[in-house]
Amino acid sequence: MRALLCVFRKEFLENLRDRRTLLSALLFGPLFGPLLFAFIVTRTVDQSVTDTEVPLRMTVSGAARAPTLTAFLESQGAQLTRVELNEPGARAVVSQGGAQMVLWVPPDYAERFREGRPAPLLLFADSSDSQGRKHVERAKILLAGFGSQIAQLRLQLYGLDPSIVMPLAVDDVDVATPAGRAVVVLGFMTYFVLFALLMGGLYLAIDSTAGERERGSLEALLTLPVARASLIGGKLLATCAYMGISLAITLAAFVVAFRFVPLEKLGMSSNLGWLQALQLFAVCLPFVPLGAALMSFVASFTRSYREAQTWLTAVLLVPTLPIAFASIYSLKSRSSLMPIPSLSQHLLMTDVLRGQTPSVSDMLVSGLVSLLLAALLFALTARHWRRESMLG
Repeated sequence: MRALLCVFRKEFLENLRDRRTLLSALLFGPLFGPLLFAFIVTRTVDQSVTDTEVPLRMTVSGAARAPTLTAFLESQGAQLTRVELNEPGARAVVSQGGAQMVLWVPPDYAERFREGRPAPLLLFADSSDSQGRKHVERAKILLAGFGSQIAQLRLQLYGLDPSIVMPLAVDDVDVATPAGRAVVVLGFMTYFVLFALLMGGLYLAIDSTAGERERGSLEALLTLPVARASLIGGKLLATCAYMGISLAITLAAFVVAFRFVPLEKLGMSSNLGWLQALQLFAVCLPFVPLGAALMSFVASFTRSYREAQTWLTAVLLVPTLPIAFASIYSLKSRSSLMPIPSLSQHLLMTDVLRGQTPSVSDMLVSGLVSLLLAALLFALTARHWRRESMLG
């Protein structure tokens, strides 16, 4: 234990002297992710609110043939630009970017409308325009509302109750809490947390293994009368310390940053305070030794700093892949998923952000599996360090 603590103190203090590594591991990584994420969410919220407040602008060709329709659209706040185009011309205007959409009223619209037959309308739009797509959807909702209103009036003219064509009256009942709705936005935050956690110990894991091997100091270190397990244990402990510090800084940065994100504009609330940050820290803490052991194990097989950096850059993607699958398949927290490292941490953190209290048994299973895998990787690394090839 004394040898392990000596190695820990040496590695921890030496890494403090490398200012570039220190800034990258404990400042740039932990702070850049939360600030970038908060900026993206703020811009998304502001854009969503702005889009609903800005009047809908529509270009209408043949408006004179549909006076009732145009009057309805204007009564709903739509700003209409009246033009006269043929069908190919309307298509060309949209495809060339002259208008986001063109509502084209065919010549036979008025006649079919008077006769009570379906009156055709053509709405030209470019589905590849991500900005214009939401405005097109707003236009479709308005047109559907106009059609429904006309249908009800026609039924009344025939002496029929409009409700006979509506056999079902479905009311949406949203059981989600404001914090639960915010998880749709904040769910990706867990990726930044785990990635910053791993980045906090990346450079120390490389420098204490491949770095020392490249500098030639590892050979002298291995000739000391100290158990190899104590040497690698001290290095892992120092790596874990930096990863824990990086995790704490990242969570603190998220707490502060999301105080300025206006989620309330979308009917959401950020359930991320200092108490929740402590819960997230407790959820992620067992993953720290697993990440440190994984990086040290891979770096032990490399012979240079650059080679280790190349391999570990790819290895860092492995713990974050389950988060991508969880997002794609909309996985929810359940006991059968708790033995999967990183995925279990993601699901437990999502529960905390949703305002739910994670199950104690789920947290124990998630933590124990992570610690057992860390112990296995530590044993494999120590065994590799006892080989003569480490001196080559």
